[in-house]
Amino acid sequence: MPSSPPSSTALQLSTLGHRIRHQRVSHGYTLDDLGAIVGVAGSQLSLIENGKREPKLSLLQAIATATGTEVGDLLSPEPPNRRAALELELERAQSSTLFRSLGIAPVRVTKSTTDETIESVLGLHRELQRREREAIATPEEARRANTELRLRMRETDNYLPDIEKLAEKQLRSAGHGSGALTHRTVSIMASQLGFELIYVDDLPHSARSVTDLENGRIYLPPASIPGGHGLRSMALQAMAHRLLGHTPPTDYADFLQQRLEINYYAACCLMPETASVAFLVQAKKDRNLAVEDFRDAFGVTHEAAAMRMTNLLTRHLGTRLHFLRVDGAGAINRVYENDELPLPMDVTGSVEGQIVCRRFAGRAAFAEQNRTVEHYQYTDTPAGTFWCSAQTGKTSDGEFSITVGVPFDDARWFRGRETQKRETSTCPDESCCRRPDAELTQRWAGKAWPSARVHMQMFSPLPRGAFPGVDDGEVYGFLDRHAVP
Repeated sequence: MPSSPPSSTALQLSTLGHRIRHQRVSHGYTLDDLGAIVGVAGSQLSLIENGKREPKLSLLQAIATATGTEVGDLLSPEPPNRRAALELELERAQSSTLFRSLGIAPVRVTKSTTDETIESVLGLHRELQRREREAIATPEEARRANTELRLRMRETDNYLPDIEKLAEKQLRSAGHGSGALTHRTVSIMASQLGFELIYVDDLPHSARSVTDLENGRIYLPPASIPGGHGLRSMALQAMAHRLLGHTPPTDYADFLQQRLEINYYAACCLMPETASVAFLVQAKKDRNLAVEDFRDAFGVTHEAAAMRMTNLLTRHLGTRLHFLRVDGAGAINRVYENDELPLPMDVTGSVEGQIVCRRFAGRAAFAEQNRTVEHYQYTDTPAGTFWCSAQTGKTSDGEFSITVGVPFDDARWFRGRETQKRETSTCPDESCCRRPDAELTQRWAGKAWPSARVHMQMFSPLPRGAFPGVDDGEVYGFLDRHAVP
């Protein structure tokens, strides 16, 4: 059974032992020589110098007198020389839980062990510790962390009151009253935190923004890019890291939590709680709740407005709901539900990446010829009937749809409740939409060989680095190019 790791006291004794040895050797004394002067056996001094025994104060005073130094100097926490510093660092590294978990015997340092050898071993320890600190996750670990976060947020109705209050405080401080949040107000909010917003066209491809903490700069894409209104959100997210006291994430779960919090803060600033709740309450009173109206009132994207509804509808209006972002192939990119909508999931409980039922509004909307308006639909499911509103869009990555839906009884508060479109979904029963038509199966079974599109990310762990997916070298090179002279 391995021994327990040295305590901080033991490491302090090691430093003391090194300082005593340094004084002894510098005066040309052997262990026995110094032992004879201070009245103890050389073997006892050896135990003290090796950090195995704590000396009495009277003995320390005798050693200090014999070596012409002060007791305070012997008790200093600083190593007496470079060799001692290397040995102490190696001792700390080899006593760490990380190293001990490897089951490898520690390197025993002797007089013949060169400094270069110790430095080489320490280099291996530092690399081992660096890799441990990195937020590395396999796709399985990422899905697990994401699922745990989604379930935690479901329990809180996707509502974070502390961030809501922080956002409104920052907005008041910047002089924002009502209406859409302007770029100028966002710049004022940044300035109050000691940051300047700078728009550049050479951001690292792996980063949405880069914050220079030393020089107080937040670098963003050019303000003239299509959909530039999203720059407000990027800037707010960058500021949120500082406001929320984030430190570099320790694992993938921490990274996801931080990402959720900065997105939440940005949403709270763009659609403040007080004004948003007042808008939604009036719309419900008028039986005219609609994502598009909510979106236009605050000048945000359809997706941002739909997600903001998940933060506020349950807590303030008592309405349970679901949100889905689905890509053109039917895969769920982003999801929230607290209304028991039956969603596809894998054995770990993960929903993201799963293929949603073809009968759901989020997929039926792709068939609409007029995509500038919302697609309304009732869907009968094994868990009950749901009313949904879906809007489609397109990016460089392809098509997507945004769906907000509620149980049948709550449809009466929403615009589009009069729709006659109705579908029936029996998923996860494969006969619903996953099993091919029997007649077509008989016609083509065994006569087709499609070439599948393989996504390479399925084979790889997530990119290395303190911030998953971000190339640290690219970011550092970028900052160096833009460094203040």
